[in-house]
Amino acid sequence: MHRHIRNFCIIAHIDHGKSTLADRLLQATGTVSAREFHDLMLDTMDIERERGITIKSTAVTMNYTSKDGDDYELNLIDTPGHVDFTYEVSRALASCEGALLVIDAAQGVEAQTVANLYKAMEQNLTIIPVINKIDLLSADILETMGEIESELGLNVDDSVCVSAKTGEGIEELLEAIVEKIPPPDSRENMPLRARIFDSIYDPYRGVIVYFRIEDGSLKKGEDILMMAAGKEYTVEELGHFGIKRQPCPELTAGEVGYLIAGIKVIEDVKSGDTVISVENPAGKPLEGYEEVKPVVFSSIYPVSSDNYEDLSAAMERLKLNDASLIYEKVSFPGLGFGFRCGFLGLLHLEVVQERLEREFDLSLVLTAPTVRYRITLTDGSIVIVDNPVNYPDPAKIALTEEPFIKASIIMPDRYIGSVTRLILDRRGNNYKNLYVGKKRVEITADLPLGEVVYDFYDKLKSVTQGYGSFDYEIADYRPGDLVKVDILVNHEKVEALSMLVHRDRARPWAVNACKNLKDEIPRQQFKIPIQGAIGGQIISRETITALRKDVTAKCYGGDITRKRKLLEKQKAGKKRMKMVGSVAIPQKAFLAVLRRED
Repeated sequence: MHRHIRNFCIIAHIDHGKSTLADRLLQATGTVSAREFHDLMLDTMDIERERGITIKSTAVTMNYTSKDGDDYELNLIDTPGHVDFTYEVSRALASCEGALLVIDAAQGVEAQTVANLYKAMEQNLTIIPVINKIDLLSADILETMGEIESELGLNVDDSVCVSAKTGEGIEELLEAIVEKIPPPDSRENMPLRARIFDSIYDPYRGVIVYFRIEDGSLKKGEDILMMAAGKEYTVEELGHFGIKRQPCPELTAGEVGYLIAGIKVIEDVKSGDTVISVENPAGKPLEGYEEVKPVVFSSIYPVSSDNYEDLSAAMERLKLNDASLIYEKVSFPGLGFGFRCGFLGLLHLEVVQERLEREFDLSLVLTAPTVRYRITLTDGSIVIVDNPVNYPDPAKIALTEEPFIKASIIMPDRYIGSVTRLILDRRGNNYKNLYVGKKRVEITADLPLGEVVYDFYDKLKSVTQGYGSFDYEIADYRPGDLVKVDILVNHEKVEALSMLVHRDRARPWAVNACKNLKDEIPRQQFKIPIQGAIGGQIISRETITALRKDVTAKCYGGDITRKRKLLEKQKAGKKRMKMVGSVAIPQKAFLAVLRRED
């Protein structure tokens, strides 16, 4: 049986047509009927469809009869392409023997294409280059083939040209999958070991576990043990992924499927954990995935403290479906109880916020995102600070270090000037460029992570008119002159808006933050000063003017002292109101602080 199984995933840079290609494969293998079909079948979340991006890796089993008449079971995992979701890609690769590396014929090899290829090579996967979008007028197939050979070092003879939009070349691709991707190793006679790569929560069935069997076999009704959690369960249902779940009595080595075992405790299921048999236990667990490394940190609080329990339950369920989310409980004066979360990037943060609000119907407040700084104190001890609230007294600091990344940007050479300016603006150094095609250039540079996580990706897309692609890896910590900038609203310090920034950027950042806050905070009956400060020194200020009722409207004619008396009375009322009035800061204001005005 295992000889006719093919486990593969689709990897590519963002927007190169992975999800559309998956749709064509589903149609070509008859996995989905014409009546049930809709575009982006494997993008199941509303947010994925609206943004046109894949956020979650999705598994599906297809049955295919080759030209030779043999029946094959094809297990496909569709993966995300954005740099923020590389952890999803690494988990998908660990469950496969092969990968389809999709390259857009109009755009050629891009930064994330190279990064995903290296990840696949580390897992020793068989790679089939797929040149997509050959139906476009701007497609340059020969140039793309040249880049595959020169930049990726792959054999062009193994590549398949397809159009995921029209379906051209899909049959040839299916044949290439069964011919070139090897079947899983036959290890059916060994004790059961299965690797969990994902899971979802069903309110009626409990946790549904997605796994791949590496050794042995698993039957319905068998007792299993989750090694990391140390919990035993009995398998109630077992099956393959179709568009809908397809139950079956047994799965064997090399197969990918799901199991339901009445698991109600969400913490018992961890991505990367090994499932073994209670009756015939295996000795040691499978090696897990690479450790997730969060780079952006932010705190999430419910708008109403009464909703803390709902937020806690929502975080647990979301963690089950998004293994790269890391969080811990925190409390904060004025905001109450919440969670300090680690994200893989700013898009990941946005997606988590949107999923919590949509899927769990929560109203949230997020603090300004920050990165992890390393601070050496005068007594020689080292502290890691990912929250401005924990920033030590400047008098006790001997050395402050900030994280740097190695950035790789691939784009047409006509944008070299504008991209170079952007890199220099973000304190980039160690700049190099290299031509990777006739008119395409790769720029590498070292950049401070704190300058990148907010809007660097958006600005890059803007200055390169969408043609620039960006990938990065964390490099090391380097000394930096950092200061803590506080924001005061109505002379009250708002800790949730404090930021750690480079001293050279402190004033422009504070001016920009105050300006953006002025636009977002609603006007009151009294004047509201918004100030940026380093310690006791005010470095920027904006004032929100008061809403003013025309108290002199009822005076027509008569003495000026009558009007003046009414205005003085109003002025005294406003002064009293300013002393006792509190300013409610809306959620939008917390993220408005980060918007840069160029």
